[in-house]
Amino acid sequence: MTTSGPDDSFSDDSFHVFDTTLRDGAQREGINLTVADKLTIARHLDDFGVGFIEGGWPGANPRDTEFFARAKNEINFKNAQLVAFGATRRPGARAEDDPQVAALLDSGAPVVTLVAKSHDRHVELALRTTLDENIAMVRDTVSYLRAQGRRVFVDCEHFFDGYRANPEYAKSVVRAASEAGADVVILCDTNGGMLPAQIQAVVATVLADTGARLGIHAQDDTGCAVANTLAAVDAGATHVQCTANGYGERVGNANLFPVVAALELKYGKQVLPPGALAEMTRISHAIAEVVNLTPSTHQPYVGVSAFAHKAGLHASAIKVDPDLYQHIDPGLVGNHIRMLVSDMAGRASIELKGKELGVDLGNDRELVGRVVARVKERELKGYTYEAADASFELLLREEAEGRALSYFRTESWRAIVEDRPDGTHANEATVKLWAKGERIVATAEGNGPVNALDRALRVGLERIYPQLAKLELVDYKVRILEGKHGTESTTRVLITTGDGEGDWSTVGVGENVIAASWQALEDAYTYGLLKAGVEPAE
Repeated sequence: MTTSGPDDSFSDDSFHVFDTTLRDGAQREGINLTVADKLTIARHLDDFGVGFIEGGWPGANPRDTEFFARAKNEINFKNAQLVAFGATRRPGARAEDDPQVAALLDSGAPVVTLVAKSHDRHVELALRTTLDENIAMVRDTVSYLRAQGRRVFVDCEHFFDGYRANPEYAKSVVRAASEAGADVVILCDTNGGMLPAQIQAVVATVLADTGARLGIHAQDDTGCAVANTLAAVDAGATHVQCTANGYGERVGNANLFPVVAALELKYGKQVLPPGALAEMTRISHAIAEVVNLTPSTHQPYVGVSAFAHKAGLHASAIKVDPDLYQHIDPGLVGNHIRMLVSDMAGRASIELKGKELGVDLGNDRELVGRVVARVKERELKGYTYEAADASFELLLREEAEGRALSYFRTESWRAIVEDRPDGTHANEATVKLWAKGERIVATAEGNGPVNALDRALRVGLERIYPQLAKLELVDYKVRILEGKHGTESTTRVLITTGDGEGDWSTVGVGENVIAASWQALEDAYTYGLLKAGVEPAE
């Protein structure tokens, strides 16, 4: 399907949201995108409603060249325009003869972003040319691409450092780009060393002195990229360059999601199609999955902890009015409120958490008091429930129903690790269980003692509970708790289990890692059967 450009139903050109995840974001350490990955991310960004997607540098590497070739035929953009990134012509050459400029045209992208030097020292040391020739390179390349029917944006690299060193020359580059036909000239804090007040002052001055339409590209080396981006908007910038989840070189770029959320919810600017903001959390997590990085739990707006409340005082207030401890309604960005249960919990925390989990506590103050006391007692022993909702729900149901939820009963378990003469190890586990009146003995081998126990438990129970075949251990964490030292220390294990439709976490605590793991496994299987709608055995 050939793209014909974005749908005109939302095409306000007065303010640009420009995403560079596929180019600048891909420079983050640990990210290595295939062409298929880039196509998938581009679709997510277009669904989100950004105006421009910078796909990479065609001609600089085969992967980016292939991406543009495939994107033309495989993506029908609804909201975004595809952007090709490249450099101004080489010193002493003509733009129409420069192969790198030709590759920008061959990409078929309707928009081109040119990187240009605006710091006099970089012109002389990196480009090894004169200041006047650099101005000519900007002017010639912009004019040529405009004559070929391309819309042109110009990134003024190292602009703020260059402005500090030689403000008149930095502004002359902006003027040359604008006068040659660049729609927007982007001021880049390439080293990421600026602060919001500095950004605001410089952008306001450059805007007044040049009359050019300005944009902002901020790196996050001072932790101020989002704030710097918004400061530039306050000073008159109408084009923001960001990356999904703040991916980028070194510590990253301005994060697309808090920037867009601030523009829509704090500034009152509609920069996305109607309803798109509510997809923000989903889009953020989907892109994180593609790049194979765990989503940041504490990311503003979209992190799973962004609207999580732990303190009892907070919970009491939220029970009266959620706005008392939240700056926005989480649903506006596709997120939701979470109540964390810990030794800081009060009655309100337990009541709200029960409601979140679908367990009706019936305004029973005595019941809630028992749960609060039990949570605090168990956390004193090393348990944690803020990261183990499934174990907490089982505890909550046990107190509410007066008995533990039971699908099977453990008679005993044993794990053996055998050190063989050839240097290999054998791990074998045997479990003895009772389920539906039947005694079960099962043995299995595994990659380690915990894996062997998991397999033995599955072997023993799958015949009676075939629903367990869907379960898979997704994550496993071990922590040595404070107290005794070395191998005598108390151990806490957190296990995350999935069934293909969702994940849940359980906790176990013991004097050794195997015993703690067994507790967490028992809870994981019990919760999995509860989630599958299986009636308890007894």
